[in-house]
Amino acid sequence: MAYGAYRWQTLIKEIHLFIEGGGDGRNTKALIHQGFSHFFSHLIKIARQKKLKWKMTVCGSRNNTFRDFKTALKSNPNVFNVLLVDAEAPVNTTPCQHLKHRDNWDLPTIDEEHCQLMVQTMEAWLIADIETLKQFYGQGFQENAIPKNQEVEKIDKKRLEPSLKAATRHTKKGYYHKIQHASKLLALLEVDKVRQAAPHCDRLFTTLIQKM
Repeated sequence: MAYGAYRWQTLIKEIHLFIEGGGDGRNTKALIHQGFSHFFSHLIKIARQKKLKWKMTVCGSRNNTFRDFKTALKSNPNVFNVLLVDAEAPVNTTPCQHLKHRDNWDLPTIDEEHCQLMVQTMEAWLIADIETLKQFYGQGFQENAIPKNQEVEKIDKKRLEPSLKAATRHTKKGYYHKIQHASKLLALLEVDKVRQAAPHCDRLFTTLIQKM
């Protein structure tokens, strides 16, 4: 089936998210999957209430995520398939155009709502909820190491993870760990705070709620 034919005319019966992250190991992917399951718990609840099937696949690298997503578009065209990857850079265009320009991923006729971005990386979502970071890491957390920009999507990718490591280096949990810590933090974040600070996160939630 051509991508151009991939359009939604009626109510959907299943949502499938393809998410970047988790590294190469089954256990590490499972940890990130658990974190996102908590973060999306409100959406999962809505899906269950409406008797819709909800599925998430944590795919590892961004290229693997895109590959799995493209495969699903062809093999499961009746499912609302969603690509969720880091933007890796400022976003000044539509998500599909951004991925075309940055990664040379070609989805010329797919609906934009199927492409969703964590801007500029998932760590921006963590920084959006400083209180949760402070509570999670406890004594020794250096809040002043975190960028003060409340528009977290404008914080350069190169500053996101390093600032979290700098803020956490003197805590009992130690330096921020992208899988071990992120999986737990995703489960603790106040979603409304993240949505308010990160427009693309809000776009993701709004899109899925409308689809359901």
